Amino acid sequence: MSTSIHEILKTYWGHSTFRPLQEEIIQSILSGKDTVALLPTGGGKSICYQVPALAKDGLVLVISPLIALMKDQVEQLRRRGIIATAIHSGMRKSEIDIALDNCIYGTTKLLYVSPERLKSDLFKERVQKMNITCIAIDEAHCISEWGHDFRPAYREIVAIRTLLPKVPMIAVTATANEMVLNDIMDQLSLQDPTIFTQSFTRKNLSYSCLYEENKEKRLVSMLQKIPGVCIVYANTRARVVRIAEFLNRQRIPTEFYHGGLDHKQRSIKQDAFMKNAVRVMVATNAFGMGVDKPDVRLVVHMDVPDSLEGYFQEAGRAGRDGNKAFAVLLHTKKDEDELFAKIPVAHPTAEVIRRIYQSLANYYQLAVGSGFMESYSFDIEDFSKKYSLSKLEVFYALKRIEQHGFIQLTEAFYNPPKLRIVVDHEQLYDARLKMPKHDDFIKQVLRIFGGEVYTSYREFSFSSLAKSTLLPESEIRNKLSFLAQQGLIEYIDASDKPQLTFLVPRQDAPKLQLDLQWLEDRKDHDLESVENIIGFLHTEECRAKYVLEYFGEYNAEPCGICDRCIRDTRNKEYYESAFIQIQQILQTKTIPIEDLEKEFVGLDKNIVLEIIRTLMDTGKVKIDDSGKYYWKK
Repeated sequence: MSTSIHEILKTYWGHSTFRPLQEEIIQSILSGKDTVALLPTGGGKSICYQVPALAKDGLVLVISPLIALMKDQVEQLRRRGIIATAIHSGMRKSEIDIALDNCIYGTTKLLYVSPERLKSDLFKERVQKMNITCIAIDEAHCISEWGHDFRPAYREIVAIRTLLPKVPMIAVTATANEMVLNDIMDQLSLQDPTIFTQSFTRKNLSYSCLYEENKEKRLVSMLQKIPGVCIVYANTRARVVRIAEFLNRQRIPTEFYHGGLDHKQRSIKQDAFMKNAVRVMVATNAFGMGVDKPDVRLVVHMDVPDSLEGYFQEAGRAGRDGNKAFAVLLHTKKDEDELFAKIPVAHPTAEVIRRIYQSLANYYQLAVGSGFMESYSFDIEDFSKKYSLSKLEVFYALKRIEQHGFIQLTEAFYNPPKLRIVVDHEQLYDARLKMPKHDDFIKQVLRIFGGEVYTSYREFSFSSLAKSTLLPESEIRNKLSFLAQQGLIEYIDASDKPQLTFLVPRQDAPKLQLDLQWLEDRKDHDLESVENIIGFLHTEECRAKYVLEYFGEYNAEPCGICDRCIRDTRNKEYYESAFIQIQQILQTKTIPIEDLEKEFVGLDKNIVLEIIRTLMDTGKVKIDDSGKYYWKK
């Protein structure tokens, strides 16, 4: 099997060797063992379950929380010639039905689903007919209520083990401390799991936390000193745009990225950054997931993240190529105050949560008991304006409703247009004879998409279809709409909106069952997270060591390259130099106490006093009756 997995790696990924621990993790899965893999950002987690999918007959079921991440992985796999599919809330029931059938009867190797999808009766019925060789839980920290992206549906993943009792499971994550790791294993009921933990140590990454009132000026200074590509993180969309405009005025080629951009804009900006057409990407935390750019030399946080996990993940996007890189967090006292002030805002009262749930039901005109597993496009701007609510209040209330398992709110993601022929070959041929004006277009569709267009939805872009057919996009849209009206095809137009799914039938809002104690505990936990990140800002010890201890690595040596270690090294060098200078002077003459500052001009007075005290304690320096220091020969 070892030779086989190396061939797979070489054939599909072009690599001749695995990264640390990947091969051992893969062998554990292939031998049928439950497995836990804790690998840092950029450690190659996905290959750990993608290679096993190709090494055995059947498919791997991947449970992942982010639709954008699922779609990104599916697209990457397809480009490598690996058949993969994702089922998510942005799909029609007919699309889901066909995708599940292809997993049973086709050659699909990886099926990506959200944890919420596992509760669907349709999915439960079909999954038992699939030849599943492994269940992979991606971003497994979401299973723990103490993880930084807790998803309640993750707690119910364990139920799938009753449907697939003999299938091994792998849980992978990049950010889990000891408490979260134990919770993952417990909640998934892993049987004697093999645990692989790669150190969070990044020997090439230098952490710095700098107190700075003029952050933009300091950012420019860093960009002038540190060559190479840079990611700058800021908390709000407006701030991201302002910083990008400022850097461009300084003639530093910069793009900005946030969740409010449409798919085309995001693609253009990300592509420019990946191809080094711009040097700096200023972004909210919407940027980075699935972006594997190895040569980022600098990651700067202009605002303080609200958790150490989030910071570590974003800072870790620097230096993935193993070369020296820098992660710098700029902060002020105001940033710290704002983090604490955000806690009560992020934890609305039960009354506010129920009121916003009622508004949600009104917004979609859902009666009590309806809407189960129905998905709707959600526009937070429109919703907040319609019910005179603040966006922050809505965002956090929906987050708490989601954490109780009532809804799922996905990030904005791009669903490209798709089409499928819904009649058989003979019926389509008869239709072509009756519609000669459309015959040529239908023939071109068949030529472009092939026979698969009869059995599955095929994604396309209007621009590429226009090039192939030599027709304007407007005419293509008209033809597709006409063919759909005739019942020959199903045509789904593109969408680029967040999706809100009701995971349980719409509840009676005043009776909405909220766990008040859990809400209070979560508030306390988030307060602790803020205290941990502020502790990182102010620690006097090695910053890398502080992070490692947070993630359960207690015996790490100081990194030697963070701002704290460099300061300590400089202090040591300064101390040693001052020690020699003081010794030389005291060996040649006696010095009155009042003349200390005059004699040691240029030296730190406190360090001079500390050195003299040390010399006196060891008996090398004495003080005579007239109050003069002298060297004892």
